[in-house]
Amino acid sequence: MAGKNKVNVRIAGNEYTVCGYESPEYMQRVALYVDQKVTEIMKANQALSTSMASILSAINVVDDMFKLAEAKDALEKELESVKKELQQVKQERDMLSQQLQKANEENKHLLLELTRCETELSEVRNSLAKATGETPPKPRLHNVK
Repeated sequence: MAGKNKVNVRIAGNEYTVCGYESPEYMQRVALYVDQKVTEIMKANQALSTSMASILSAINVVDDMFKLAEAKDALEKELESVKKELQQVKQERDMLSQQLQKANEENKHLLLELTRCETELSEVRNSLAKATGETPPKPRLHNVK
């Protein structure tokens, strides 16, 4: 594990030394964010002390954090719901795909049977036409896919 980093930061006009395992750049960003929040509150109410403005800033930041955590939880629940729905749709798609394959196979079988029956019917008609001396009718054949 990397050692602690020390960074000097300025918040609301005061110098602080911040220690932590995060990068110095990250700690500077955090300090800048805190400084902006405290400064914003102090500008809104100049009668507040730095300490009071810091407390109100902390309350606002924690409120934002809680709201973000709630939003994250809601998004995670929505993601789980979407994942479940996706799984159901995939299962339905697979079932419908199997049904389609079976229907296509049955259709192919029925077309073959129809062609066989029409061929047989044509042969019977030809035999009947020869026996009666009539002209045999033209056969009707279906394409098998």
